[in-house]
Amino acid sequence: MTSNDARATSVAPEDEVVRICQDLIRIDSTNYGDGSGPGERKAAEYVMGQLTEVGLDPLYVESEPGRASVLVRVEGRDSSRPGLAVHGHLDVVPANAEDWQVDPFSAEVRDGCVWGRGAVDMKDMDAMVLANLRHLARTGTRPPRDLVFAFFADEEAGGVKGSHWVVDHHPEVFEGVSEAISEVGGYSVTFPAKGTGEPTRAYLLQTAEKGIAWLRLRAHGRAGHGSVPNGENAVVRLAQAIARIDAHVWPREYIASVRALLDGLSELTGTPYDDRSPEELLVHLGGARGFVQGTLQDTANFTMLDGGYKHNVIPQGATASLDCRFLPGHEDDLMSVIRELAGEHVEVEVVHRDIALDAPFEGALVDRMKRALLAEDPGAAILPYCLSGGTDNKALSRLGVTGYGFAPLRLPADLDFAPMFHGIDERVPLDSLRFGARVLQRLLADC
Repeated sequence: MTSNDARATSVAPEDEVVRICQDLIRIDSTNYGDGSGPGERKAAEYVMGQLTEVGLDPLYVESEPGRASVLVRVEGRDSSRPGLAVHGHLDVVPANAEDWQVDPFSAEVRDGCVWGRGAVDMKDMDAMVLANLRHLARTGTRPPRDLVFAFFADEEAGGVKGSHWVVDHHPEVFEGVSEAISEVGGYSVTFPAKGTGEPTRAYLLQTAEKGIAWLRLRAHGRAGHGSVPNGENAVVRLAQAIARIDAHVWPREYIASVRALLDGLSELTGTPYDDRSPEELLVHLGGARGFVQGTLQDTANFTMLDGGYKHNVIPQGATASLDCRFLPGHEDDLMSVIRELAGEHVEVEVVHRDIALDAPFEGALVDRMKRALLAEDPGAAILPYCLSGGTDNKALSRLGVTGYGFAPLRLPADLDFAPMFHGIDERVPLDSLRFGARVLQRLLADC
């Protein structure tokens, strides 16, 4: 072994995870959802370069020009065991630079954090995965079982041109894979411990996620002059439908992962709760409260409006975009309620839908995720939770893969982390990145 080889193999994942995260953030891979963005090609080419540099031979695929994903399999010591997929997405949501304290694609380091779009969702996890994959290749380490690493396009628009396309066109890549880990879960929240009031940490391991129904409401009416009374105004009909849907109170139902989270949090803090009013307990979750509150029932939020073309013309049509998220088993009931509330003059069109997921908070992989976390943060608690959003685990579930959210981050108690998903001034602490790289390294060595 040459001295250069020795130096290369001595580079641990935590040593280069910050650099990789910064490199990825500086690549604009904004996904506007309408095909107008730059796509993921440059980010995917960067990933390819990082992998080929250490001797790997990854697969580069495009669902259409510029919409790129990267896939690579690492053979394990026991390939007869079902494999594990470790995946992330390379696209990010838009960022309006005028709203930010820093250039959202600068990857500036400030106050001990890397700032930029994707620092939280999810180029931080991409960097942890890439740093660990490079370490496996440099050292020639064979994990306990086969690992399939995937860096997908298009997650922020439902994965149609990313994970779903890969599952449809390259299912062989995931042959033999039974489980997967990806974004959002595994980050810490801090709250006062029962009895002592001393700060204690719990990591939220994502075991479930709500389903998605992106709908377009299309109101029909009669066109006419703006000065003439019109009882068939499409804008008014749409507004009335919006008001009805917005006023609807969705009933609460506590699925198993949500119940386990609330019970565990209540035990750790000594704060009681009841099903009608868990708000006092949820306060302990800090910024993660919104994610959890969104899993207590189905939700329907309006996000865009479009109607009319001139001030003095009543249009014959108007549309609104509605983002619905439903708990496991609730899709049919949710759609029925939306159609009833929309009314006879408003058509409900499904733009995109995807399933809800619910995985057990038990088993060998869960035990090993817990073990990896506790090795780096002894004494912490680990609780399951349901994600109110969605991940590419939905696509892999079509291949029979059970997915979890595990992007481990030990976070400062005063960092309002969860609201930075799709938010302004997105940032991740350097120490949290290094922590996550170490935890992931432990898990991949023990999976």
